[in-house]
Formats: sequence, C-alpha cells, structure tokens
Amino acid sequence: MKSTSTLLTALLLVPWAALDAAEAKKPPANRPNVLFLICDDIRWNAMSCAGHPVLKTPNIDRLASEGVRFENMFCTTSLCSPSRASILTGLYAHHHGVRDNFTELPSHLTHWPQRLREEGYETAYMGKWHMGEDNDMPRWGFDYFATHRGQGKYFDTEWNFGGKERRVVKGYYTNIITDMAMEWIKGDHSGKPWALCVGHKAPHSFYTPEPKYEHTFDSVRVPYPQTAFNLSDKPAWIKERLYTWHGIYGPLFDWRKKFPDDRPEAVKDFENMVHGYWGTILSVDDSLARLVAFLEQRGEIDNTIIVFMGDNGLLEGEHGMVDKRTAHEASLRIPLVVRFPKLARGKVIKEQALTLDVAPSILELCGAKSLDGIDGKSWVKLVRHGDTDWRKAWFYEYNYEKQFPYTPNVRAVRTDEWKYMHYPHGDGSPDKQIAELYNIQHDPEERRNLIADPKLVAMVAEMRALLVKAMTESGLPPEKDTMPIDAGIGKDLPDAKIR
Repeated sequence: MKSTSTLLTALLLVPWAALDAAEAKKPPANRPNVLFLICDDIRWNAMSCAGHPVLKTPNIDRLASEGVRFENMFCTTSLCSPSRASILTGLYAHHHGVRDNFTELPSHLTHWPQRLREEGYETAYMGKWHMGEDNDMPRWGFDYFATHRGQGKYFDTEWNFGGKERRVVKGYYTNIITDMAMEWIKGDHSGKPWALCVGHKAPHSFYTPEPKYEHTFDSVRVPYPQTAFNLSDKPAWIKERLYTWHGIYGPLFDWRKKFPDDRPEAVKDFENMVHGYWGTILSVDDSLARLVAFLEQRGEIDNTIIVFMGDNGLLEGEHGMVDKRTAHEASLRIPLVVRFPKLARGKVIKEQALTLDVAPSILELCGAKSLDGIDGKSWVKLVRHGDTDWRKAWFYEYNYEKQFPYTPNVRAVRTDEWKYMHYPHGDGSPDKQIAELYNIQHDPEERRNLIADPKLVAMVAEMRALLVKAMTESGLPPEKDTMPIDAGIGKDLPDAKIR
C-alpha cells in the first residue's frame, strides 16, 4: 500500500475546489468533527448489539455502548439513491426528485456537508456516492471528493481522485476506503473542524467477503424464513416475484447459477448468499475499529461525532423476497448508531426516526444553521430529554422502475403499532393488488395480512385516512401524486451494467 498511500496523501492535500470568500469564514471554536459512515443495504439487525444470533460486531457494539442506538430507524424510500439524497438533504424523494438509482442530486439543493462547509468546515466525501450511475466526478459542497462509477467492485475498483486522476486501486474496497479516510483526516485542515463522509460498498451485492472471512459461517445453517411459505393472504405480485431476480428461487445475485430453482435442496444457494453477506459486514466492523483507534491516537475521538448507518434495509428471504424496495419491515428498517459524548452514552431510542432526520440532527450537534424547508426533524432533543411532540406516524413512497420491474408502486403509512401498504396502478384507476395491513406490535414479522379481517374495517379506514394525512402534510396530497404506470412483475434479468 505504500505507493497508494503516497499518492492519496498528495491528492488529499490538494482540494478539488477552492473555498470562495463567503465560505471561508472561521467557524466558532471547539466545533466537533464529523465522521459519517454509510453502508449499502445493511439490515437493521446485522450487528450483535441489535440481537443478531450469529453475526458478531464488537466494534459497532462498542460505538452503541458509548453512544446512542436507534432501535426503530427507517428509510422513507428503500432504494440507494433516493435514500442517500434524503439523508443528505432531509427531504422526501418527492421533494428532492431522486426517485431512482440513475438520477443526480439536483444542484440547487443544499445538503448538510455543504452547510458545514459554508460555516467553515473542511469537508470530504470518499466512497460510493451512488447518485448518477456513470458520473464519478466531484460533486458540489465538498473540498475533496473521491468516488467511482456505479456500484464499484469489492476488489480493484477504479477510482476518480478529486477529478484529477482516474485509476484502479488494488485491494479490498473496505480496506482501501479506510486507508483513504485516515490519510485525509491526518492531512492539513488549517485549523478547521472537518466533516468526512465515507461511503462503503459493503454489504451490497454481489456479496464478496475478504478471503479471511470467506468460510467464517460455513457451519451455520440458513433456511428460508418461514414467511416465504405463508403467502396465501399476500398480494399476487409477491408470489410472482418468487422466481425473479428479486425472489428466493431466482439467481440470488449470481449465487445460484441454474435458476429458477424451487427444489428444497436449492436452499444451499440461499445459505451461501447469506454467508457472503455476513462476511462483508465483518470487514466493515474491522474498518470501524481502525478508524476509532486512529481517532483515539490523535486525541480527537471525543470531539468527533461518529455516525454509523445504512441507506436502506434488505430482505433476506422474508415473504420469499431478496433485495429491498418494498415497505415490509426488513426493507424499511436500518441501523443508526451515533457516538458523541455531548449527546448521550449507552442509550437506546425506541421512537421512530427517519433518514430525513439525519441532516438536521448533525447540523444541530455542530451548532450550524439548519436547512430550510426540510421534511425531517432533529432528534437531539429526543435523545437528551425526550420529545413529547415526536412523530407518531410517517409515510413511505416507492415508484415502479422499468429497469427493475419486480416491485409495484408503493405507498404506505406506519405508526408505532400498525402499518398499511397499498399498490397504486399509476393511472388513477383502482388498485390491481390487494393492500396489506399488519399489527406490527404483535406481528413484527408481518406473518398475517389483516386487510380482509371484517373486525378491522374501521382500522383499515383509519389507516387509509392517516396515509392521506401524512402525504398531504409532507406536500404530496394523493391527487397530486404522480408515478409510473405499473407494468407488472417482469421475468427478465436486469441489464448486467446496473445490477
């Protein structure tokens, strides 16, 4: 790594864009640094502090024990680009406009690292950006930016360093990005506080562990979840998805070579896929250990806000599905762990927090001006003192994608106890799919769809009205809600370039 380290040091010390006079003002003394770590497709329970029975993540656990873990953290669109745009801006997808994985974040929007830069922080982004599939050039609001096209690769990714040089860096992605982060942190920041965003590839498909973790879980049996076989009360599209790119009998992101395959013994391919997924997370945990030790050695650990989170959840066979996009719990829920001694220590927050809340919360912790007109709300008061005005309900949105035609349009509302999901066709006509209603408090695995229960007619009406209310309050009344026409569940595989 010597040559790589030398090159990175040289590149990282030269910002890709100079601060203008308005942005170069000196920040107030003692503002905290920010180390923001985002994983791709990490499940809410993919860490031992959240109760995972097999996966051991001592370094994420340490972060939680020394900080705050949000037990009920959710994305408002379970898809990488829309969710990342929401995390940066505090806006719903219908406001920021990034509705798929191919759209750039609009340049007229202000994001939280940009706001910190305006207030005197030195800012950087390195890793998977994932808004604008083929664009690896620097984005606005950062003094330094290093990324790649598309998904990147677990081994030997081609990087664009600050728009100055594009080349392949040999090695495992998670280790490379950790090296890059430490090189940038120890650079000359001219006395300014810094904010560094690190975008991990892991644990996104195609799941490829480091060689040292390839066989860690070989002895662990992984059956299909029981919910995969209880589909009689589910909408038809879920059953149709079983044999597709996003179903348990499909190719499983190339872990199954001959498909579709619904033979009982083919569960071995599913098991191997899950083992690979878990293996990539072990390297993320190692990365966190290195970064925390590095900050401790520099004496910066307690003046650094460390945020560890995911962009969206992941279905691991629940209801016969893989991938995400749906409004089911495994798709919606994400981890969020925050370590900052001035916030709290050893707390678990049970209230529902959203990706929309990340931007205003980080800015408040940094003493920075909030973003105007956003949908999110800072959880700083909630964590420190409790917040009697905290949300009781929120809504979820997803638009059908022609490139990945395995999930219909989704509009859903979730409260602490109930969830209602429906699937609009897109042309204003009645839904072609049955809706879903779950009592999350008593049925967290969403085993029984209650939509047709005659005893719950009033509850269905209440949840439908609540969805309309939540959408309207967020600036998207149903009569103005435009979306693609649902063309049905596709059987073909997606283009290899965008998988």
